Amino acid sequence: MGLIAGVDEAGRGCAIGPLVVAGVLIDESRVDELRPMGVRDSKLLTPRRREVLAEAIRDMASKYSFFELQPRAIDLVVERSERLRKLNYLEAMAMAKVIRDLRPDEVYIDPSDVLPDRFAEQILRVLRHRPIVVCEHHADETYPVVSAASILAKVRRDEVIAELRRLHGDFGSGYCHDERTISFLEAWFRENERTPPFVRSSWETVKRIRSESGS
Repeated sequence: MGLIAGVDEAGRGCAIGPLVVAGVLIDESRVDELRPMGVRDSKLLTPRRREVLAEAIRDMASKYSFFELQPRAIDLVVERSERLRKLNYLEAMAMAKVIRDLRPDEVYIDPSDVLPDRFAEQILRVLRHRPIVVCEHHADETYPVVSAASILAKVRRDEVIAELRRLHGDFGSGYCHDERTISFLEAWFRENERTPPFVRSSWETVKRIRSESGS
């Protein structure tokens, strides 16, 4: 029996907070236990259910790993003009880091790139060991081991966001469709010239609000 990994992310589209990549390593003999546990795409689960499942996943995993891409790192690649070296590539490198930590025999990935093969090749190019790579859109729905990774990523990101709210006030979810997030950013830029380090200054909504405030 081999070791199977799933890798996924949470927070890609957020204006506030990090993009969190998570990977989980499961013995092949135990992968079939995930679905009966209720493991599925994290977006289909309540926050409380995700927390319960995350604990169960960590308990059964051979290993798990996280890598957080902070707003500053995201801004640097989003703002530069080099083709194919923007956020998709940065996410691929973060996933490669997690895969190096886990060293699976086989890994399942939900890619951000419209071309899954290109995304997989970017990852393999920087790995010394050569796992079997299955890189498919909607892998978090298709493969329970990727669903497990999506749950760990979402729970970790929720923890980070909760701490940021504790420190800076209630900004809602951090997504640009959230009215509380917009209100928080508007209030911030009325009083401050600089974008705070926990906000992605390269996001168009953030740029617009900052410009309208005169900052």
